[in-house]
Amino acid sequence: MHLSEPGRGSVIPSELTVYLGRRNQSDSNPNEVKRNVSQIINHLFSIITVVNDMTLLKLASPVNFTDYIRPVCLAGSGSTLNAGTNVWNTGWGATSYPGPSPTILQEVEMPIVGNRECACNYSAFVSVTDNMLCAGPAEGGKGACFGDSGGPLVYKTGSVWIEFGLVSFGVPCAVATYPSVYTRVSKYEDWIKSHITENQPGFINFTSSGTDSDLSFTCPPPKCGNAPLNKNLSAGASVSEGQWPWMASIQKNQVHVCGGTLVSADYVLSDSSCLPSSMNVSEWSVVLGRLNQIGSNSNEVRLMITNVTRSNRSGLSNVVVLKLASKPTLTNYIQPICLDDGQNTFAEGATCYSAGWSLAATGAQTLREIQTSIVSCGNASSANTLCTDTFTLTQVRDYGGPLMCKVSGSWFQAVVLFNTNSTTRADMMTFEKVSTFKDFLRAVLGEFLSPATSTNSTTSGGPALTAGPALLASHLLLALLGLLLFT
Repeated sequence: MHLSEPGRGSVIPSELTVYLGRRNQSDSNPNEVKRNVSQIINHLFSIITVVNDMTLLKLASPVNFTDYIRPVCLAGSGSTLNAGTNVWNTGWGATSYPGPSPTILQEVEMPIVGNRECACNYSAFVSVTDNMLCAGPAEGGKGACFGDSGGPLVYKTGSVWIEFGLVSFGVPCAVATYPSVYTRVSKYEDWIKSHITENQPGFINFTSSGTDSDLSFTCPPPKCGNAPLNKNLSAGASVSEGQWPWMASIQKNQVHVCGGTLVSADYVLSDSSCLPSSMNVSEWSVVLGRLNQIGSNSNEVRLMITNVTRSNRSGLSNVVVLKLASKPTLTNYIQPICLDDGQNTFAEGATCYSAGWSLAATGAQTLREIQTSIVSCGNASSANTLCTDTFTLTQVRDYGGPLMCKVSGSWFQAVVLFNTNSTTRADMMTFEKVSTFKDFLRAVLGEFLSPATSTNSTTSGGPALTAGPALLASHLLLALLGLLLFT
């Protein structure tokens, strides 16, 4: 791995000692030798993308090879390992999280995970590139952990062991669907050879037989209605970051116009009257993950609009669906909400919420929420209506936002807040249900997303990366590229 400590600068050779032939970190090892380091050669590592996570260490003096100390072969530039191929990882890292590190060298066997599948799993954190390699069972329980950084991932062909990867990053530790990610050694053959000009390591080109199943892998659609940071709900107060991760700020020339919701991988739903009938889409954008309309929001993303589709019911309220220029990366702060298709029953007395950038506090610049309850519609009751206790909307700024109710652990949008909402009694508001537009919405969006229930609500934005340097800003990651030795 890359030898650096963000915030302090690069490690210097005199700070490092390399032990070879070691098995036990606490007792004596009669077969080990130690060497000082005379040179550290870091690749052009990016702490943002975690690309080029590799370092070469030149030993101050050569070592003699024994039955306990030997160089590993390296995967050549033409090498491949198909998904499902079993490989081995060794190291002194923790065997559980949180947990202590063992003193005895550990080993674990696990399958290669194809890069397409791995990239889907990590899409909320970082791009898994062709310069990376992933391994670990889908059910978790096997993988790298704290203290394994820089250790080798090896494969045996005949009597020869080949190093294909070195531990780079992961989710702590060996979490289901999050395989360990390694720097792909085969992509660095030229770079390694350019720095080891004498006694170069042995590169072997190995190609898996058969067809790689990962070539036909496609990312499953996201789940909806999951808000990992949704807590401390209140009636009419400002909310915390990520509390309503589907909230969208629809903007013209980067000025908030009205609210909306992310309802699929790349579509936002709102009130059609918020947007002019004739509009230049190049002036319009959507901001997701935003909490404050003034100031910085580190978890937000701004996306341009490429297409606008309206329901166009004559003389009635209409919804609008905005096609985003690209699919946002889903995180704890950006998630789609589920759409009610008419199958849900929003029971009388159920607590629901609305959110927007004003909602009873005129001119509010921080996202706010209002709590309300489902009530009987009385004479106004129909299959397409939903009634609640009264609450105050701020004209325009709140229109297009949602009325949200939690059903079986997932949040559903029951209503789009239209500017034509009417109060039929002093103590009741009447809304038109989202399910009224289900045929139109399905025609534009395709099938609605499936809800993430409370029992399987882990999302791509759930766990936090902790094993690698890009997201361990205060942790010094010391690593050795296999047994690549200068002699």
